[in-house]
Amino acid sequence: MSDTNLVYAYAVLRRTPEAAVATAQLRGVAGEPIHLVDPALTSPPLAFAVGHVPPADYDDAPLQAHLDDLDWLESTVRSHHAVVAALVASGAAVLPLRLATVYRDEDTARQALDTRRGYFLSLLDRLTGHVELGVKIYAAPDITPPEADAESPQDPLTGLGVGRAYQVIRRRRQRRNEEAWRTVAQAAARLTETAGTLAVDRVAHTPERGSLAGTAPGTNIGNDAYLVPKDRVTAFRTGILTAARGVPGLRVEITGPWAPYSFALQPEPHEETAA
Repeated sequence: MSDTNLVYAYAVLRRTPEAAVATAQLRGVAGEPIHLVDPALTSPPLAFAVGHVPPADYDDAPLQAHLDDLDWLESTVRSHHAVVAALVASGAAVLPLRLATVYRDEDTARQALDTRRGYFLSLLDRLTGHVELGVKIYAAPDITPPEADAESPQDPLTGLGVGRAYQVIRRRRQRRNEEAWRTVAQAAARLTETAGTLAVDRVAHTPERGSLAGTAPGTNIGNDAYLVPKDRVTAFRTGILTAARGVPGLRVEITGPWAPYSFALQPEPHEETAA
């Protein structure tokens, strides 16, 4: 690759022969080969997994323009994640970096890695042997339709004027709806508490709305990431699904295991692009 290309960093990991072999088989966001770069004569060895990308796409101005292109952004996110996921699958402990963490050249990347060496090593120590699992909680309580209120044999509405009967129906519906939502919210809180006892850390993300929530029924009321020991993944899934079973109007989605994106604090994109 030309020396004018920028250096795109995907992840931080310990440099091992196995990691070097796994990295050499990968291609990145621009179809470029991936390799490891690390400061010389440091122990334990720490490395960035990087690729060389064209400045026409990844320098500051074109990158900002690309971030408004949803097709380009989706493709880049998928390619970035594919590199990180492959490194995780190789057995390496990985700190995934933010999308488009770009350095001017490899020397600048090495300097950035060396500057934050202790910080990265402490994170790797904490995250080694752990994965991220996502838990999304959806509420879809049964809501009593107005016809059921009108036909109820209890507290009959006969004898009431039309306006008064309508107000009674509305109050009944409101009470039942509030009770249904309260029941689901309490169950969701218990489920979150259960998840917390099975994981070592939690990050609460903003619940998804609109198109992000998909087409499945229900309102997303919980969207959390959990840091879970690899040997506890099955127990975590079983515990969460058991806690949700039999609760009317409650639906749970568990995703992963993923690289611990939510628990790896990272340098800001382009923080080291100055020449």
